Amino acid sequence: MKNLGGRIISILIAILLLAGCSPKTPQTTLTIGASPVPHAELLELVKGDLARDGVNLKIVEFTDYVVPNTALLYGDIDANFTQHLPYLNSNSEWAEKLCPAFGVHIEPFGLYSRRHKSIADLPNGALIAIPNDPTNGGRALLLLEAHKLIALRKGAGLQATEKDIAVNPRKLQFRALEAAQLPRALDNVDAAAINGNYALDAGLNPVKDSLIIEGADSPYVNIVAVRKGQENDPRILALRKALLSPKIKKHIEETYNGGVVAVF
Repeated sequence: MKNLGGRIISILIAILLLAGCSPKTPQTTLTIGASPVPHAELLELVKGDLARDGVNLKIVEFTDYVVPNTALLYGDIDANFTQHLPYLNSNSEWAEKLCPAFGVHIEPFGLYSRRHKSIADLPNGALIAIPNDPTNGGRALLLLEAHKLIALRKGAGLQATEKDIAVNPRKLQFRALEAAQLPRALDNVDAAAINGNYALDAGLNPVKDSLIIEGADSPYVNIVAVRKGQENDPRILALRKALLSPKIKKHIEETYNGGVVAVF
């Protein structure tokens, strides 16, 4: 009996030692806030890649732009993937405490209409809906200026408002709405300037369906944002490697038909 007991103990010790030597990747969680399209879609594609690097990616979807930055400031999430850099810098508290970790893509901003087939068809006094936040509202006006529908005062910059319109030959009128509401406003206005992610989410193809669209030189690169000092967090570096990969670039090119453009 004594020998049997000794053998059992030896076997148990060997099992414990083998278990201790088994190659395991420690798992750590990265919680990231994301807009549904295309941000959350891209993140879903890299969950497996991150798991192999020991990171459990948890995605929390948001349908606006403000709450993801508030959640990041208060530590409810570790990063967000919802916005471009000019928007992040449009709020002094965000600019002070948050920063870009890396850029991923551009979502070309477009002007859409269900009433008119071209900007030439827009009547005098046409009602144009634009985003109500300063950065994207200015982005809409700059798009209209680039296509000679209006002219802004010199130096108006990225945060131009309707008050900066110096020339308005068609006497266009403007209605500022929350960005997420713009696709639903299309039935009630002559045209709406819509962010690429909300256009895609509404089933619009920015290349085919827009009357006018931003060029590839747009400064509005969508970023993964983090709290300052977290740019080199190993989880963020693993996310960077996974998102800025040939697999994701190929997916963007094959899926969004020019509505999303990779910057890497």
